[in-house]
Amino acid sequence: MDFRPSHDQRALVAGMRTLLSARFPRRNLREAVDAEVPEDTLDRSLWRELGKCGFFSLRLAEKDGGAGLGLPEAVFLFEEAGRHLLPGPLVATHLAAGLIPGVAEGDTVVTALEAPGMVEHLAMADVVLVLDGERGPDRGCLRVLEVTGGHGPSVLAGRPVRSVDPTTPLHQVVSMPERTPALPDAGARGGGLAGDDAARLLREAALLTAAQQLGSAGQTLDMAVSHAKNRSQFGRPIGAFQAVQHLCAQMLARTELARVSVYAASLTATEIDITGARLLADEAAVRNARDCLQLHGGMGFTWEADVHLHLKRAWLRRTQWRPTEDAEESLARALLAAPGELPGGNREPFE
Repeated sequence: MDFRPSHDQRALVAGMRTLLSARFPRRNLREAVDAEVPEDTLDRSLWRELGKCGFFSLRLAEKDGGAGLGLPEAVFLFEEAGRHLLPGPLVATHLAAGLIPGVAEGDTVVTALEAPGMVEHLAMADVVLVLDGERGPDRGCLRVLEVTGGHGPSVLAGRPVRSVDPTTPLHQVVSMPERTPALPDAGARGGGLAGDDAARLLREAALLTAAQQLGSAGQTLDMAVSHAKNRSQFGRPIGAFQAVQHLCAQMLARTELARVSVYAASLTATEIDITGARLLADEAAVRNARDCLQLHGGMGFTWEADVHLHLKRAWLRRTQWRPTEDAEESLARALLAAPGELPGGNREPFE
């Protein structure tokens, strides 16, 4: 059995990489970092172009205007987005395609509120996915809240807070909305998703976040290796020193372990596999960014270097869509559960 990406999958990744290199090069990333208005970090024209290229509608059926592809292909694209540090609530918007009008085309920006706490890009969002219920593997149901015209902060009583990641503006919401109006055309069941549908979307959100972490880990590995080859000390490249080689080798091992776990979880789509993949991807993203920063020396600590951006984004992603502490608790329950009693049901993949 061949587990390597198919020709079509490699072409899909190459197309995404070409698009982001052209529409979101390093210059655009630095402009987002230095933006005086936090909301300017999200480029609506790029968002619509992503919609036009099928980023959000990738998994919709062809009869619904999508590409009819699956979770593995979505993981490949989100890995590229993570590599480029593409800002915006990509996961929430991707999951809302087909549920909310205008999302698949990139005309509607969707963010998410899982519990009282931080919400990203709230002032730029048109719709908020609201998760009602307790935290846990079988938590709550998803409903939608319309906040067009930049009214998200006022509707949810959100207070702007300083984000560790300069490209991800945050608002703190202290309480969940008591009544969540449903959009008339948003999915079934009166505008909400409950039960298995909501649980599945939450697992997919955790996996797509892991894919972004994987992309960031791969990028910081490449940055570290490139710097080790080009930076010279004592008359030779620093990559010639064994300590530097070991550091890069450890980064590679973390990245590849996370990669196979994330790819495998995209095929099984089970609670335990996604949880394990998420933990490995979070660790790879954070530790690789730290090691990359260390390898760059004093230059790595400067604002002009991009290493700190990967570290800050990795820190932030660890708190989103199955925070690390939730993932650890879920995995512990799975490991202690009797056979056939795994959280989230059996290990059969979701259709």
